[in-house]
Amino acid sequence: MDTSTISLVDTGFLLICTAFVILMTFGVAFFYGGLVRRKNIISMLMLSFISFALVTLQWTFFGYSLAFGPDFMGIIGGLENCGLLGVFADQSTRNLLIPDMVFMVFQLAFAAITLAIVTSALAERVKLSSFIIFGLLWTTLVYDPIAHWVWGNGWAATMGILDFAGGTVVHITAGFSALALVFVIRNRHGFTQYSMNPSNIPLTLIGGALLWFGWFGFNAGSAYAINEIAVNAFVVTNISAAAGSLSWMTASWIYGKPGSLSMISGTIAGLGAITPAAGFVGPIAAFCIGTLAGLICYYALMFRLKQGWDESLDAWAIHGVGGFFGTLCLGIFASVTIGGVAGIIEGSTTQFGLQFLGAGIITLYAIIATYGIAFFVDILFGLRVSEDEEYVGLDLSQHGETTDM
Repeated sequence: MDTSTISLVDTGFLLICTAFVILMTFGVAFFYGGLVRRKNIISMLMLSFISFALVTLQWTFFGYSLAFGPDFMGIIGGLENCGLLGVFADQSTRNLLIPDMVFMVFQLAFAAITLAIVTSALAERVKLSSFIIFGLLWTTLVYDPIAHWVWGNGWAATMGILDFAGGTVVHITAGFSALALVFVIRNRHGFTQYSMNPSNIPLTLIGGALLWFGWFGFNAGSAYAINEIAVNAFVVTNISAAAGSLSWMTASWIYGKPGSLSMISGTIAGLGAITPAAGFVGPIAAFCIGTLAGLICYYALMFRLKQGWDESLDAWAIHGVGGFFGTLCLGIFASVTIGGVAGIIEGSTTQFGLQFLGAGIITLYAIIATYGIAFFVDILFGLRVSEDEEYVGLDLSQHGETTDM
């Protein structure tokens, strides 16, 4: 095959970035694992590991084809690439200087971490068997179509709705899906009645560190080449993360003490918010996005608690709200000199309108479709464990293991 259009440098860069994003899924495992009670740490870790394994096979057999196969009416990809048929390690068909196989595995890592983020809403009460069924259906019916709409030449891409690295596809989709799940699986027994404090904050901080590190591959890799856009994405990602860390910590400090969990939650909020805009905004805009994201996501978490929603580990408040906010910020701060698109600050309201439309439709679809899938799985198989199993803990009742072994 003709390899003259393949850049070995860019291919190597994307393979490294892919490894970074894969590491992020295990970062989610540690981040979430430390936030649950001791009797559920292994279970929480398992959900992320299983997410990666499950999505790897789903993506190989038909998920990639649904998301990135030939477009069908702007809604879904065709089945021509099932089993990775026609996806080669030495051929590029996407106007990129990397092989299709590298593009495929980079996108696989995005799909896997999105399902792992959703497990926030299932903490300490989901049956492993039911999660596997839910995860397969959710990735196929929610993630794959949205990825196609935005990145696979679907209706959103055709309209000009932009998402550099996953503000809509990953963060809105995962965060609002987690919120929808809560209303099907319901609160943990005893929620708001007795303490459910995190059991291992250092483990969560390690997970947060892995996420901060991996996010450079997540965002810079989405340039698909070593160029000025990748460098810009790398720099603004770090700035937004730092700003989010300090703004969330400061907000929580006003009402109490500057806890480490508040700091690392702000980091993830800043990272999620900059993701859709990383290839379109500069450093000062990134500072504004990260600072505001830390504050907005903090108050979203406070709102969630006030409502009594047991979206246990706050994927909605951090990823969903942060991703929605960041998607709108693209339409506000986008710079022609960086990404070729003008936002409100540069005198154009067009992109902001498109971003709002795209974020709104994807949010509604994620909520409705996820609720429907979860309701279906719950009716047929039961999503959650029994009250006795929940009391004993999922480590023992689902896996026959404990952290004391």
